[in-house]
Amino acid sequence: MKVAVGCDDNAFELKEEVKNYLVEKGYEIVDYGIYEKNPIDYPKVAVKVSKGILNNEVDKGILFCGTGIGMALAANKVNGIRAAQAHDIYSAERAELSNHAQIITMGSKVIGIEVAKKIANIFLESNFTMDGSGKNSARKIDEIMQIEREND
Repeated sequence: MKVAVGCDDNAFELKEEVKNYLVEKGYEIVDYGIYEKNPIDYPKVAVKVSKGILNNEVDKGILFCGTGIGMALAANKVNGIRAAQAHDIYSAERAELSNHAQIITMGSKVIGIEVAKKIANIFLESNFTMDGSGKNSARKIDEIMQIEREND
């Protein structure tokens, strides 16, 4: 699986730690920035990761900023993207299983490195399916996407 990562300067160290962990687990990582700890506005990075998903360059994405909120807001402005903030394992799992999110976001000022690794791992190991939990969720996801189309 190809996984996109991206961050702002608040979360550079967290992104690097999670990225290295995922490489060790065998994931192919595409890093959309930043590459050194210099101030940057996070929306640009969120859009790059979102477009990478929509263009089938990567399968899923993980974005990091100070709180995870800004990255989620920015990524969700890209039509076709569902990004969910996840600071616990249950939310990370449900982001995929219930909401078929392509991206999760995390905040470096909210969680620590080991928790972030576990959250990334569960998100990437979870797979949305139409049987089981995805059966009822598909209808809701379709409704969300319809709202997006109506407000484009």
